[in-house]
Amino acid sequence: MTENPILIRNVYYMLAYAFRAIKSDGVQQVGGESFTRIHDLFAEILLRGVGSQVKRGLHRDYRMRSEELATVRGRIDIATTAASRSTLRGRLVCEFDEYVVDTPHNRALKSVVILLIRHGDVDRDRRDGLRRLLPYLEEVTHIGPSEIRWSTLTYHRANATYRLLLGVCELVVRGLLATQQSGDLKLRSWVADEEMSRLYERFLLEYFKHHHSELSPAARKVPWDLDHAASYNASQLPEMRTDVMLRSGRRTLIIDAKYYTEAQQTGQFGKGTVRSAHLYQMFAYAKNADIEQSGTVGALLLYAQTSRSQLPDLDVTIQGTHLAAQTLDLSAPWEILRHRLDGIADEVRAPAEFAALATA
Repeated sequence: MTENPILIRNVYYMLAYAFRAIKSDGVQQVGGESFTRIHDLFAEILLRGVGSQVKRGLHRDYRMRSEELATVRGRIDIATTAASRSTLRGRLVCEFDEYVVDTPHNRALKSVVILLIRHGDVDRDRRDGLRRLLPYLEEVTHIGPSEIRWSTLTYHRANATYRLLLGVCELVVRGLLATQQSGDLKLRSWVADEEMSRLYERFLLEYFKHHHSELSPAARKVPWDLDHAASYNASQLPEMRTDVMLRSGRRTLIIDAKYYTEAQQTGQFGKGTVRSAHLYQMFAYAKNADIEQSGTVGALLLYAQTSRSQLPDLDVTIQGTHLAAQTLDLSAPWEILRHRLDGIADEVRAPAEFAALATA
């Protein structure tokens, strides 16, 4: 299947923002290329990224080793030395830290590079380029994709350049890896909706943080506006966690990112309507956030548009609360996406009363 090259390019920009790599070298070069398969995009990111990482030095970490040695290194393990009678052979069992390249981060990289070489729909030049990287990872243990523990991979200043690389690796494994039967791995031609939804949410938050930090973008929780005198077991209420909250003065906009193949539900007589649960959710968020009932808190359902199906375009005020449902066309050129997002930020900053949000 051939995907929209513009959509694939925008996935790259979403990744770059989501994993805070938008300022990294090579972002514009990759973003300027045209890809007809998502596998080629991921292969190109790893090809360039791992290649650059090899030049600057692969991530290393200390690993504890225990070994029988003729000379002391590190700490002598007296109990093990005695039990194994190593002294009779003139040796000691020592425990010491070794600075190695065989880290969980590099294991994940190697696993996904091999996965794309063997099972990805990747053009020959990129496949050959990935193969040329493998000798640099020779000392790294090859593990299966299912063995990668993504939650244990942490980042700091020394390995921050791995964020985007391992973000891509995780998206390949979680979003493309379809089946694993009888040892046969197969990759989908496009990323699963669940993983694209996570990426879309993270992208929106990081975009506003990067370009509109003055609006204090954050994924905040909205507390329930309880009548405490008449409340019992309030701890059983579900959390209201926003995807993005923007603030300017007294004005607040709550944004909920939605990634659905079909953005609308079909109502009576086949009419397309905004999904009920989504609208009720945002109404509850906005009403509870506006504890002063001032009408200065609004809510926006921002759907990712990836097809030409029915699209929401709603702009209403209900009981003094402004609600909108709009789309962000991911198949449009990147400059148009930026203009749309910047327009949303401009509306939050606007000094006038809550007006309709920027439209496409």
